[in-house]
Amino acid sequence: MYMHAEVEALLRILAALVLAGILGGERQMIGKSAGLRTHMLVGVGAALAVNVCNGLIERFADSEDILRVDPLRVIAAVLTGIGFLGAGTIIFRRGEDRISGLTTAASIWATAAVGLAAGNGDYILATGATVIVFTVLRVLGYIERRWSRVPS
Repeated sequence: MYMHAEVEALLRILAALVLAGILGGERQMIGKSAGLRTHMLVGVGAALAVNVCNGLIERFADSEDILRVDPLRVIAAVLTGIGFLGAGTIIFRRGEDRISGLTTAASIWATAAVGLAAGNGDYILATGATVIVFTVLRVLGYIERRWSRVPS
């Protein structure tokens, strides 16, 4: 019975890998530093973290020992940690008075959330969020580029 749970957890991690790969592929196609591999690793790591937490809860559910496993803390820790990773992609260019990397940082953070959802088995939510994030990155990115070319 435990082996079945691990196989299911692995399928959840693979789902996170695929969904994160879609988002990372978009970043890779436009030449961003955090691309396919980075996003895939973030998604897999987030999915693995939530699966380990769920496994601990199940494993010790019938135990009389006090075990304090709070899935909300795991989620908060993953998203906070990813925030630090994303901060590394943000660059302020003094001479140009502009900031770059914010969208990539946000996509890394959103990818972690997609990984958490997939890792929790919320496939429809994770897939829907991937479609939404991809649309924001690709479609709205295209619109932004078109607007920025319009002379004022």
